Amino acid sequence: MDGSPLTPTEFASAVTAITGAFGDPTRRDIYLLARQSDQGVTASTAAQEFGLHPNVARHHLDKLAAGGYLEVAVERPAGASAGRPSKHYRVTDPNTPLELPIRQDSVLVSLLGRALALLPNDQAEKMAEEVGREVGQAMAESISPDEVQHSFQSSMQMVADALTAHGFAARAEHSNTSSGLRIVAEHCPFGGAAIEHPVICAVDRGLVKGMLIALYGETSPDQSSSLPMGDAVCVTDITA
Repeated sequence: MDGSPLTPTEFASAVTAITGAFGDPTRRDIYLLARQSDQGVTASTAAQEFGLHPNVARHHLDKLAAGGYLEVAVERPAGASAGRPSKHYRVTDPNTPLELPIRQDSVLVSLLGRALALLPNDQAEKMAEEVGREVGQAMAESISPDEVQHSFQSSMQMVADALTAHGFAARAEHSNTSSGLRIVAEHCPFGGAAIEHPVICAVDRGLVKGMLIALYGETSPDQSSSLPMGDAVCVTDITA
């Protein structure tokens, strides 16, 4: 670099690249795991190490690879002459100094929660869900701009993928309590702010509802578990 100041566009691109790679605490941990291993890691080993679904672990590894932090090699297990090869992710340059930025958006989320707390609870929750719904619809339109209506199951999978891309580490699966499906989010990008201000969870519900309106149609999302409720994951049950 020549040392000249970054333009606003260059600055925004740099921030997006950095937070996209390391903004998620789980992704940081997976990177550190790969950095400590000479052989690299697979999605299966990362999933087992951190208690993740293999698809979620693979998503984090692919994000790190796309950012140039990891390189990918397709290999069979050592000593095996047959069997399905797997992707091994290794640190691109182990000698590069490790500088992981600290997220600052948690401060903004906390301020959002405190601002919503000044409103009556019903009004605050309605406002948070409405904001989430509008953002969710915009996200869905960018995913599927052709305005084609998708099946309920494929729409749910698209919603889970979109949420995962935004730090929720989400997956779609059959609901245990109804004939519908549910979204299970193993990570909350809002962090401790959601526990301190549970109304923020209405944003999650709105995101799911907004995306499904655009991709499938009207549904009835209902959060059956969340971090503020004392659960380890956030679950949103959906009935079509």
